[in-house]
Amino acid sequence: MAEKETIEKVKDKQGILAKIQNVFGLGYATKEDLRELDKKLRDLYYSDFKTLRHRWEELYLAALNAGKATDDFKKVIQIMDRIAEKVHHADYGYAGLMDRKGHIRETELARVFNYDKALSADVETIVNAVNELHKDSEAENWTDAAAKAKNIKSLILTFESKWDEREKQFRSLEV
Repeated sequence: MAEKETIEKVKDKQGILAKIQNVFGLGYATKEDLRELDKKLRDLYYSDFKTLRHRWEELYLAALNAGKATDDFKKVIQIMDRIAEKVHHADYGYAGLMDRKGHIRETELARVFNYDKALSADVETIVNAVNELHKDSEAENWTDAAAKAKNIKSLILTFESKWDEREKQFRSLEV
């Protein structure tokens, strides 16, 4: 989605209360709202990775019992833990997209929203891949388990790279 489309979509969704807050709060309310939005988004990612970790533990134990566990099964747990903590303890974002008077750099903010939307899609892809392997394990179908575990590890590492890049996206915008 282009930045202009994202801006228009957000403006359409902004309620009258938010507009009043912006007028009387000189943009401060919007800044706090955006910080909260960023926090909620990071909390959702963190929750997703914690849920995935528990599911993966079950998978790992089942693979161990079936004699199908590879090094990638254990690495996935370690990587999930590392990423969950990175996401949980990341600096607040979005606030760097406003000046001290509360003026928002809309195009940059829309670009970051689009970046976060792509990250959400990546999390969904990881969740689906883990769920698929979990179903295979319940059916005791271990035929492609090693390849799927390797793919999941790769998906998670890709997410981590993008997450690290997200922080750089914010930092480059701060004045």
